[in-house]
Amino acid sequence: MDWQSLVLSLELAAATLVVLLPAGLIAGRWLARTRFKAKALVEAAVVLPLVLPPTVLGYYLLVSLGAGSPLGRWLLETFDLRLTFNFPGLLLASVVFNIPFMVQPIQRAFESIPGNLAEAAAVSGLSAWQTFWRVELPLAWPGILSAAVLTFVHTLGEFGVVLMMGGSIPGETRTIAISIYDRVQAFDLASADRMALLLLLLSLLAVAASFFATARTLRTK
Repeated sequence: MDWQSLVLSLELAAATLVVLLPAGLIAGRWLARTRFKAKALVEAAVVLPLVLPPTVLGYYLLVSLGAGSPLGRWLLETFDLRLTFNFPGLLLASVVFNIPFMVQPIQRAFESIPGNLAEAAAVSGLSAWQTFWRVELPLAWPGILSAAVLTFVHTLGEFGVVLMMGGSIPGETRTIAISIYDRVQAFDLASADRMALLLLLLSLLAVAASFFATARTLRTK
């Protein structure tokens, strides 16, 4: 069992969640509540990482952020920041690839809230922030929870984007999914079996916990 890769995957999933949850909450609510001409184009851009092959997305991130690109050179010379073949690069790739898994469920959750509730809250004297915190957020909570779990679990199992942006550097970019691939390539199927089973169980438990929490929340309403 490659515990180092498992810990790295868990750290990556947690960091992705911390970065993407606030941004996804803002973007999802904005898309649910706002009407503008280019909305379909924005929504298409949000969904794009979901339909684009991971290796293609990873390739474009690599060539646009690599040391040989203008942006990559500028980041390296100005901030001494390199975003390829290291953990920050993995985090950036994970955040980009998980945008639809975070934003879409949150958007649908806020869209399901009747608009007259916000009007009633305003008439009752609640501010926009109080309406969001006391009315909208509790109603959208199941969708937010589903988005968080989907993002976390998807990050644990991601392979293509992570491999393109980070390679397979032990302790820095070798995630559990890449470690499974490396073990299969080395014909160490016993180790691959153990890691794959652990990843399966972790994903199953996370999704089951999400369903349980969502069902419990709905029963208390």
